[in-house]
Amino acid sequence: MTPVPPTIRSAYDAHMKPDDIETFQRDGVVVLRNLVNPALLEKLAEAVELNLAEPGEWASDYTPSGSSGRFFGDYVNWPRIDGYRHAALDSSLPFAARQLMRSSTARLFHEHVLVKEPSTTEITPWHHDEPYYCVDGAQNVSLWISLDPVPKAAGVEFVVGSHLWGRRFVPRRFVDSVAYAAAENGFELVPDIEANRDEHEIVSFDIEPGDVLAFHFRTLHAAPGTAGLTPHRRRAVSLRYLGDDAVYALRPWLHSPPFAQHKLSLGGPLDDWRFPLIASTAPPPAH
Repeated sequence: MTPVPPTIRSAYDAHMKPDDIETFQRDGVVVLRNLVNPALLEKLAEAVELNLAEPGEWASDYTPSGSSGRFFGDYVNWPRIDGYRHAALDSSLPFAARQLMRSSTARLFHEHVLVKEPSTTEITPWHHDEPYYCVDGAQNVSLWISLDPVPKAAGVEFVVGSHLWGRRFVPRRFVDSVAYAAAENGFELVPDIEANRDEHEIVSFDIEPGDVLAFHFRTLHAAPGTAGLTPHRRRAVSLRYLGDDAVYALRPWLHSPPFAQHKLSLGGPLDDWRFPLIASTAPPPAH
């Protein structure tokens, strides 16, 4: 990967509704309608096609041989794919992230593309994201950008308020839904949400291209396959951002993405070219 110098710009172009910020803080998920314009959607669509044609070093294909459809995932390709880099660093999205997090800054953690082709039966199991990551902190957000219409029945589901439970769950592998490890060191196994759906407030949404699902790293979520639910591909690009309180952390398992520690200090900030600081309420630096 080629280092990209971090840049800090003032946030004067993001106009978030106070109700959306409050919903995100309370529920751990909010839909931001028409946040991404058609030009940026086109750039992202081109980026996804390039990514599919030229997968990165950490790409995964979760579909077993002989199964219908395809479930593809990849991440941390923004340094080499212009469309991802433009959306993550140069659009209004990091400024929206900063405001949702109620943070004075926004730092890119990584981008993550997930593609489910029509007739894909593989699910995304119930999980939340923070235990996969080498980062701790309450100020964070994933901006899930769909490039295709997604009906509610085929969309991502969220357990409302689960980011405030004060619980952390062992990650699960997407290829077979198996937990990375047994419960240990403050991490428990994901509860059986499906068997106890009536005990939770679970939401999903009808999504159109340009809408963004914003959710917290600790919000439990899952997604079905596409088979029988939608004739469309489900291409989504998630941009994951960190706020003021983010610090480097270790896990009992290999974190994902598997960033090397390099010069980062345990419990210290992620001051590294791999995690550019983008949006700030401070005046821009002099040039």
